[in-house]
Amino acid sequence: MEPFIQVERVRFEYDRHTPYSLMAVCDVSMEVPRGGHIAVLGRNGSGKSTLARLLNALEVPDSGRVLVLGQDTADDASVWDIRRACGMVFQNPDNQIVGTTVEEDVAFGPENIGMPREEMRAAVDRALSHVGLSDAAKKEPHLLSGGQKQKLAIAGILAMQPQCLILDEATSMLDPVSRTEFIRLVTRLGRENGLTVVNITHDMEEVLLSDHVLVLSEGKTIMEGTPAEIFDHPDKIQSEGLDVPAHIEITHRVAALAGVPLMPLEASTQEGAVHAVLRVLHASSLLQGVHPGMHTHDRQEEREPGESVITVNHLSHTYTPGTPYATESLHDVSFSVRSGELLGIVGHSGSGKSTLIQHLNGLIRPAPGTIRVLGMDPSVNADIRKIRQRVALLFQYPEHQLFEETVFEDVAFGPRKMGLDKPEVERRVREAAQVVGLSEADLQRSPFELSGGQKRRAAIAGVLSMEPDILVLDEPAAGLDPAGRDEILGYVASLRERGITILLVSHSMDDIARLADRVLVLANGGIVCSGSPAEVFTRPDDMSAAGLMLPATSIFLMEMKKSIPDIDPAQFTPENAAKEILRAWTKGGNRP
Repeated sequence: MEPFIQVERVRFEYDRHTPYSLMAVCDVSMEVPRGGHIAVLGRNGSGKSTLARLLNALEVPDSGRVLVLGQDTADDASVWDIRRACGMVFQNPDNQIVGTTVEEDVAFGPENIGMPREEMRAAVDRALSHVGLSDAAKKEPHLLSGGQKQKLAIAGILAMQPQCLILDEATSMLDPVSRTEFIRLVTRLGRENGLTVVNITHDMEEVLLSDHVLVLSEGKTIMEGTPAEIFDHPDKIQSEGLDVPAHIEITHRVAALAGVPLMPLEASTQEGAVHAVLRVLHASSLLQGVHPGMHTHDRQEEREPGESVITVNHLSHTYTPGTPYATESLHDVSFSVRSGELLGIVGHSGSGKSTLIQHLNGLIRPAPGTIRVLGMDPSVNADIRKIRQRVALLFQYPEHQLFEETVFEDVAFGPRKMGLDKPEVERRVREAAQVVGLSEADLQRSPFELSGGQKRRAAIAGVLSMEPDILVLDEPAAGLDPAGRDEILGYVASLRERGITILLVSHSMDDIARLADRVLVLANGGIVCSGSPAEVFTRPDDMSAAGLMLPATSIFLMEMKKSIPDIDPAQFTPENAAKEILRAWTKGGNRP
């Protein structure tokens, strides 16, 4: 059978024949069968998005060729058929939304391809149901959360009933449950309807559901195979700045600590990894060095809490009140944050996280409810300016906050607005740049010439230069590759050590578990539970009720706990999870 997509030794260069030329894709070849599901991995800047654009003729190869259903993407006469067959969802949903209501936006594509009205109505309803937005059909898109907007963009493509779905980081803003449900949906559509899927992602759990994996680096293919084959070499994957699924990395670490080699592909599934760990433990002759008192927790020692710097009491908020589309996004929320604390805020898409943090510096006025920030009231005009000088808010996609001609000017913008003199502005700019790793040369560049990760760093420097007492971060690592994510979160951890109070909103339970002193769990606008990561992330029922999943390490340890009851699942790095398995096994009297 003819492949759905054929890529034959394709090369593509941006700004070709200029001093600024960049080879984005270099001699890449691949085949995607009809109904196949291929995952494409690689660091930011590795050529993944360019490859995706080549697949549906948004770009044309400089050499080589791309065939879709046997039609060449370089043939102008074939472009319409190719784009009709291949629907593409981009990372930033705001760039794809055109309708004034959710259902109107989903109908835009089907209407433009001439789908009959009754068929279009059914396609729109079906697509909204697939992504869980049926109840939001009459809403205006700007009232949706970031994750809900991403669902809307996905629904708009599904409604067009493409034969192939190209996803360019299309789930990066979704909560873990929504992400898993969507990938399972497209996998099912592939099995039942022959939908072909090309998924560009940094989420390794998504990769496990694919048939085949392509790993890119600097525009070239460096690895290719099934997910099991790719992840059977965790050191090689991690050397490329990428992640390995938690159960696979933990199993490899247990085997290394125990001195027992794994069999090929033995840990590719979670069930297989459990059996592999137990086999390794039974076979090990090196457990003498592991003793019951081994310390495995990766949490820092608890510090004495400081004074309360944020107090929220009985806060509620409704969008478009008094209209048929009124939506209560927060309901009777109360909590406090202490000085120097890192509070993680988690919740499903649309749970009210972004609405909550926008109240903290007066972008949204509290009504009803009260808020005190550093003793000031963000509902009082006289206090708002003072609050905004001391509470910095970094939005989703913080690079969109860059606007000046140079990075230096951008970072200096806030301090200048505070009325500081030139020497003080320059001191703050250079100190902030040093914290996030921007060089003097970087400061003189245009912010729009920077890579994605550098733009994030510049945006963070821009708020740090104001020397805030409180830093609020809304998904600061979304869309970054694992190495870029770890870099940004490393800066966050260092800022916490400097005494800055931090509120971190994230869909990554793993990141929050590793970083936060305390966790606030939201669902449907209310607080479900709160506590330390060890308290919150070992309560699967509460997390499930909030539409969330446990961190990947905790999920695997809870499976292992069925066989080794002494395991403490409150371990949030693969390294400590592996040590905990060995500790619990030895404590249970299983020393050989």
